[in-house]
Amino acid sequence: MGEEGTGGTVHLLCLAASSGVPLFCRSSRGGAPARQQLPFSVIGSLNGVHMFGQNLEVQLSSARTENTTVVLLVGLEELTNIRNVERLKKDLRASYCLIDSFLGDSELIGDLTQCVDCVIPPEGTLLQEALSGFAEAADTAFVSLVVSGRVVAATEGWWRLGMPEAVLLPWLVGSLPPQTARDYPVYLPHGSPTIPHRLLMLTLLPSLELCLLCGPSPPLSQLYPQLLERWWQPLLDPLRACLPLGPRALPSGFPLHTDILGLLLLHLELKRCLFTVEPLGNKEPSPEQRRRLLRNFYTLVTSTHFPPEPGSPEKTEDAFHQAQLPRACYLVVGTEEPGSGVRLVALQLGLRRLLLLLSPQSPTHGLRSLATHTLHALTPLL
Repeated sequence: MGEEGTGGTVHLLCLAASSGVPLFCRSSRGGAPARQQLPFSVIGSLNGVHMFGQNLEVQLSSARTENTTVVLLVGLEELTNIRNVERLKKDLRASYCLIDSFLGDSELIGDLTQCVDCVIPPEGTLLQEALSGFAEAADTAFVSLVVSGRVVAATEGWWRLGMPEAVLLPWLVGSLPPQTARDYPVYLPHGSPTIPHRLLMLTLLPSLELCLLCGPSPPLSQLYPQLLERWWQPLLDPLRACLPLGPRALPSGFPLHTDILGLLLLHLELKRCLFTVEPLGNKEPSPEQRRRLLRNFYTLVTSTHFPPEPGSPEKTEDAFHQAQLPRACYLVVGTEEPGSGVRLVALQLGLRRLLLLLSPQSPTHGLRSLATHTLHALTPLL
């Protein structure tokens, strides 16, 4: 998927590979959904280039101009052998909210890290116990509590979901408009790409959803409102305490250094992450700029410094190479004058990787020490 800078337009275009019929086109400008759509003549031209390249065993994946990026995607076996194009177009509309959220300036980062965006609730043990009891009463192993697209708590069955569905499901929940209850059919790309499951979403509080992944049973009427009230009405205060966790990820009062403007903590084995650019209130740069800085820094350190996956190398030469890999790196963005330019530092210890965005006042000689201290403080949480 391609991204343009501020003000640029990104178009996501999905075509049937053999016929060239456009299945959908979604557009984003400056991180927000855009009404401007690609003209049919442009779509036809792109398909002509695609077909020409296909005959030469060359795949066209994207096209760029100065201010525009067009991305072409083709689904699994042309989305499982299209029989009725118009019916498929209608079915794909259910995915538009999710697709638009990927094109926009999301507060989440799981699309980049392929780790589940999580938050840490103040009373996590209490919520986890209630979640397990509710899952048993509802007769499903796959239940989670999601706030603004981030997982607050989940059953063991939910955490065992493979990638990419473990990232996509809470992201989907966060992308949909508010509704009291939903019964939503979903295909799991890894676990069940051809047979839909039911994703039941029950709103406990605004932006706080109880999610169940199940088969034909239970019916939604069995859960709402009787079973819902029985398990969650007594926990209204702990549930309300989850609402501010959307942008902050960490409980109020968690000790963080005042220089920290944003952080990304990843557990590389569990495939979970904590991501926030609002840990201590409003400062410059803006949250949007902070997210962009941390996303770009993550891409840089993952591609150049740190291996993408954890694990112990088996071969001797791999072990030697592993020993040469850095454990920390930092970057100063902006002018080189003292006290100016935000700092970015990355630290990896074992299965955890921490990225910090720090204010210009943070001295470069203390970056590794600050990152180490922060990682040790966050380790019990994830």
